[in-house]
Amino acid sequence: MSMKKDTIDELFGNLKGEFDVNTPNKDHELRFLDKLKANDVVSIDSKKSSGFNWKPFLAIAASIVICLSVFITMQNQPEVLDLASISPELSETQDFFTTTIENELKKLNKERSPLTEQIITDALMQIQLLETNYQNLKTDLTESGSDQRVIYAMITNFQNRIDILNTVLKQIETIKELKINTNEPKNTI
Repeated sequence: MSMKKDTIDELFGNLKGEFDVNTPNKDHELRFLDKLKANDVVSIDSKKSSGFNWKPFLAIAASIVICLSVFITMQNQPEVLDLASISPELSETQDFFTTTIENELKKLNKERSPLTEQIITDALMQIQLLETNYQNLKTDLTESGSDQRVIYAMITNFQNRIDILNTVLKQIETIKELKINTNEPKNTI
């Protein structure tokens, strides 16, 4: 151990006087910082002049790739079928039901009043549930390859909507008649 220590002491002893132990001048730090800044400017200038900037073209290329992948994904998804896409007869059936439901909804909305508001709101909620169910049936029809059971369920869905609307319109008529009868003065002899 002492031999190593002696060797190190000897080495430093031999190098005595060769170390620069003088304190640097006051503006040494400023000159050093100026040199660093000059090197930065040179490196920035060399980067600017070093060639073509590819960043905008890479962004455009990435955008094109994304657009193409979305387009291909959309092309690979099967078109969702409805009754109209199965046959001309079912297309007519769908048109009939759709038109009838729209007309019944217009009639229903004309009957809005404080007395009928709750019954109309409830009916519209039931219609919305059936519409959601119909959208699911369209997916089932597409996936099943036009299964007859799904077609029947879709027709039944339309019929159920019409039944709800007709029932509510009859209830509204009953409510209106009751109101008229209770508001009429009673003739007593």
